[in-house]
Amino acid sequence: GKFIGLHFFSPVDKMPLVEIIKGARTSDETLARGFDFVLQIKKTPIVVNDSRGFFTSRVFGTFTNEGIAMLGEGVAAPMIETETRKAGMPVGPLAVSDEVSLSLMSHIRQQTAKDLQAEGKPLPQHPAFAVIDLLLIEYKRPGKAAGGGFYEYPAGGQKHLWPELKNRFEKPEQRISAQDVRDRLLFIQAIETVRCVEEGVLMSTADANVGSIFGIGFAAWSGGALQFINQYGLNDFIARARYLAEQYGERFTPPALLLEKAAQNATF
Repeated sequence: GKFIGLHFFSPVDKMPLVEIIKGARTSDETLARGFDFVLQIKKTPIVVNDSRGFFTSRVFGTFTNEGIAMLGEGVAAPMIETETRKAGMPVGPLAVSDEVSLSLMSHIRQQTAKDLQAEGKPLPQHPAFAVIDLLLIEYKRPGKAAGGGFYEYPAGGQKHLWPELKNRFEKPEQRISAQDVRDRLLFIQAIETVRCVEEGVLMSTADANVGSIFGIGFAAWSGGALQFINQYGLNDFIARARYLAEQYGERFTPPALLLEKAAQNATF
């Protein structure tokens, strides 16, 4: 009853959010104490139920994986990074993956696979995994801390995309519109947020919106991941998500909760 999680974001001194994680038996008193503590240190709290990746890390993972998957398809790395910023995200998925480190992303995947195996479930596959493994195993580029990943980090110079990405991944015939790049990155995060609501990880729309903007840098112009769906219009969002699912993979399939809300003419 006295156990609770407080999840901070990096860099801690700059990031305003703290994700408060309730365990199955966390008492209301403990939750209130956690909430008060977060307010005392002048951070913004959101409350989520415990599950793998909580809310923020889980949604953030869909963002980085989508960007890496596009690189694997042959989309030009500069286009991926530029269109991310045009969509309203503060930093591209390749740059942020270098910060997190590809080796950590790989460890998380291996641990997730072990845990799911213990529960008798398979690890959902993602096209990003092959690209991460290539960078790690074949090219020995685990990320910024190790001196290089998707980017080069010259001493005393400006970081820049690793020139070899062009030769090793880019396919000029891979025609993808700038709009599709932006939508893939925003839609995948919004869809995963809906799944978090569906599974009871998120308990309020406000927490979803605040958490997505202040925790993972979701496009602030949208009002947050669920508000993005509201202002897009649920039926239009579903139609666009189905197009993305057809073109780029079933991970874009609209969740049941989204279809229910649209059928009821409701919003989040």
